[in-house]
Amino acid sequence: MAMNMNILNQYARHAHWLVRLSLAATFIYHSIPKFMNPGMMGMPVIMVIMVGLAELGGALLLLWGGFGPDWATRLGSAFFAIVMLGAIMMVHLAYGWNSINMGMGNMGKGMEFQTLILVISLYFVFKGNSVSTETAIV
Repeated sequence: MAMNMNILNQYARHAHWLVRLSLAATFIYHSIPKFMNPGMMGMPVIMVIMVGLAELGGALLLLWGGFGPDWATRLGSAFFAIVMLGAIMMVHLAYGWNSINMGMGNMGKGMEFQTLILVISLYFVFKGNSVSTETAIV
């Protein structure tokens, strides 16, 4: 068992990339429609474009921060946190927690997913690039 833990610990400093890449990909994916059709959300177009810029810019900053500047990680993640707070407050809070539509009306619009993304974003805001230098406890 100790040998397996040593192998895992050897790569632990790179584990932050799993979260960075998935978070950045999620926001890039959700930013694209905001530029293609900003009127789709029923909000002022300028607001939709600003959210799209925050999502895309945040993703690029988070990825760049993985290679260098701590402030890029923190700023990109702060953009995500602001977007998620806005999404929760303006849309998802009214539908409760559940994000899985189980044939129960609006239950699929809950804030479960957005809250998870918010918490992950806040983790990067507070930890910055120190998440890539943490050592595992053996």
